This record gives sequence, structure tokens and C-alpha cells, in this order.
Amino acid sequence: MQGRLIYLIFAVSFLMAAILLAIILTEDVPGSGGSAHPELPGLQVGGDGSVRMQSIGNLGLAFHFLLLVQIILLSLLGISERYRTKELISYMSGSLIFMLLVAWQMYSGHQQFLETGETSYFLGFPTPTAWATYGTWLGAIPSILIYSLCFRKFIYTPEDEEKYNALLKEKAGRLER
Repeated sequence: MQGRLIYLIFAVSFLMAAILLAIILTEDVPGSGGSAHPELPGLQVGGDGSVRMQSIGNLGLAFHFLLLVQIILLSLLGISERYRTKELISYMSGSLIFMLLVAWQMYSGHQQFLETGETSYFLGFPTPTAWATYGTWLGAIPSILIYSLCFRKFIYTPEDEEKYNALLKEKAGRLER
């Protein structure tokens, strides 16, 4: 599993780099860097959002998805191989699916706004912004809960603690001699 996980992390990193390269090589859209606001000095106004999203929108979404996948893979890498059970993988997969749904809601909500020019509001923000503001944190909660509630099962088990205490006693015994 360890070798496969490393190769998977490498593959995701490679794909992320390829996406960034594709974004960098995409032809600039006029006004994509913004322009001076006509009434408020120092404020920038963006160009047409739908034009900017045409060339790199899907690449940005793919990068976002791969970043979330990478977070889960790196989290799994930090867990001892002997504890990477099907149960843990299913918890982490569920967490990933939840994070991907939040990312999709942000993207699709913004796309819908660009198509219709209308948006609904949730807790004081346009819905896509609300997903970004509240959903990003909400998406991380399952991973945090897995780590917190399953710490003694997957991260630092009672057997690990016994072995650690035995090492401490052995080390203390050597220092006394």
C-alpha cells in the first residue's frame, strides 16, 4: 500500500503541475487583471467573468479537485501503514466526497450566476460565496472528526503507547547504568 500511495501522490502532483502549466500557457483574456474603478480610486474592477472562466474555469475546478484529493492522500500517508484499513479508507473517501461536493457547489453556483446574472443569497452572501465562506470550513470537519474521534484507533493505539512506554523504560534503564 505504501508504494502505491506514494505513486498516487506523485501522479496527482504531476497532474496538478500540468494543469498549472496549462493555465499559465492559456492566452490572456483582455481585462482579466482588472482595471481602475471609475469612481473609487485604488479599487480594481474585474472584466467579464464568463470570458475569464471560458479558458481556465474547468482547469481551475480540476486543480481544486486534485488539491482536495492530495490532502486526503497526504493525510493517509501520515498514518502508519498497518492502520490504513478498509474502514479508514472508507471514512477518508466519504470525507473526500463531501469536500468535492462543496467545491462543486462553489463552482456550479458561480457558473449559474455567470449564465443567468442572478443569484440567491445565503446568510448574507451570494450562494456561491456562501459555499466558499462556510462550505470550505464545513468540508474539513469530517476529516477533523475522523482524526479526533478515531485517534486511538488509527493514529496512536494503546499497543503503540505500550511499545513507547517500554522504549522509555529501556532508555531510562540504560541511562542509570
